[in-house]
Amino acid sequence: MAIPITARSLAVASTLGLAFVLVAGTASAQTETGASTYYGATTYYVDCSAGNDSASGTSAAAPWRSLARVNAATFRPGDVIQFRAGTTCNGTLAPHGSGTTAAPIVARSYGTGPDARIDGQGATAAVLLHNVEGWELRHLDITSTGPAPAADQQRVGIQVLLEDYGTGHHYVVADVNVHDVQGCDCRDPHASGGILFSAEGSTTPTGFDDVQVRRNTVTHVDRTGIGTVSSWQKRSIYPNGPGSTWVPMTGVVIADNTVSDAGGDGIMVFNGSEARVVRNTVNGFNTRSADYNVGMYAWNSDHTVFQNNDVGHGKSPGMAFDIEGANVNTVYQYNFSHDNGGGFLFVCPSNGAASSGGVVRYNISQNDNGGSFLAVITAPCGDVPNTRIYNNTIYAPGATTMVNTVSPTTFRLTNNIFVGSAAGSAFADPYDTYTNNLYRNVSTLPSHTSGGVSADPLLTAPGTAVSAGTADGYRLRTGSPAIGAGASLADSGASDYFGNPIPSTPSIGAYQGPPVSG
Repeated sequence: MAIPITARSLAVASTLGLAFVLVAGTASAQTETGASTYYGATTYYVDCSAGNDSASGTSAAAPWRSLARVNAATFRPGDVIQFRAGTTCNGTLAPHGSGTTAAPIVARSYGTGPDARIDGQGATAAVLLHNVEGWELRHLDITSTGPAPAADQQRVGIQVLLEDYGTGHHYVVADVNVHDVQGCDCRDPHASGGILFSAEGSTTPTGFDDVQVRRNTVTHVDRTGIGTVSSWQKRSIYPNGPGSTWVPMTGVVIADNTVSDAGGDGIMVFNGSEARVVRNTVNGFNTRSADYNVGMYAWNSDHTVFQNNDVGHGKSPGMAFDIEGANVNTVYQYNFSHDNGGGFLFVCPSNGAASSGGVVRYNISQNDNGGSFLAVITAPCGDVPNTRIYNNTIYAPGATTMVNTVSPTTFRLTNNIFVGSAAGSAFADPYDTYTNNLYRNVSTLPSHTSGGVSADPLLTAPGTAVSAGTADGYRLRTGSPAIGAGASLADSGASDYFGNPIPSTPSIGAYQGPPVSG
């Protein structure tokens, strides 16, 4: 499945001057239910309820029985490992051998019934791909039941781990259900989580190329739902980073996944280079962690695009999105954020890691209400130069503070709709520049504001959206003072949240279509 080249995606490339890397899902070398089609490749069968490890394993009539037998083999490009549907294999799947991009090794279910389950039973990983490449995992059920973990005990559903390996190529995790993985509250470098790609070691710079995580469900895991982590982070904008150099992860696509009840972060990208995180849903994060956590964010990454995602129900202080440390040109666009206790956007170039060039545009934020010092938008850690926040619609009737900047910042906030609480929401921001924004139920305007409108935006039905696709209530009604009242921007992109083209004289907010009667 390819990410389509849309007006929105092309707009990102045009606006930021980037080559928009579109990584298509490589066609599987094998049919979904049949044998390998590669010359010299073999299809192996595993039935953990009725197999025999002394059997050949090369037919459904003579399957292997255990993961230990699978782990004892060395697989070759094009091989297929098929686990019988409706069965459970206990332990860790840790196979040997590598495939190629053209001839990957595939592990998947076969037969009728629910996908085959692999239960790690409290092991470090239920599936461990260690120092191998060219692998695809499809249509499997992954869990790791077991006793409560120790405070530092790492547990992962699927871990792809490269140590002093160099660059590993071609990994696909698609249509897999990962659930109930209880691990430590650990983020980096030895993270717990649902699906993790880890680049570690100290002698050979190590990273990933062509990582595709698509259409998976990840439920009730600690700490991270889906992510990449690395021990190779040191570079000029992050001089204190671990490792001796920075190794980018290229061709990373995280698309169409659903993450629910993540103990900590929902989706995170470390060391990404032009990573794409699109059409994912994170529903419930920071549910058990004692730290600050984010629905979706990048760290030490260049040109990451988060687009068309739905992030909600982050437990306080969980923030939907974050422009973090050592990031260059992070883009958040066309996302729906809602009901997050830590707010819509956090900006924090922390730990001596300099960031620049954030773009936050055409997003809708509904009921994202920060607590304590947190606001709907919070910047507590310093400046991210050339950050532009424009044409977002923020509906926060429970928010005490809309924007809180703790130290000098140079953000430009343009053409945004801010709807606060009936009692009046404040702006605690003496630094940033506000141009042509609309304010409703705001007690204290920003210090540096021009061309703004204080009025009811006449949204059609604010507060009624339940998903990214049900946000029509944020269109503008006939007579809205936001219509045609925005400032023209040279880098405004090609379309709004709803897919409408951007007019030469834009409206304020995420909606740029014709007014709606009523």
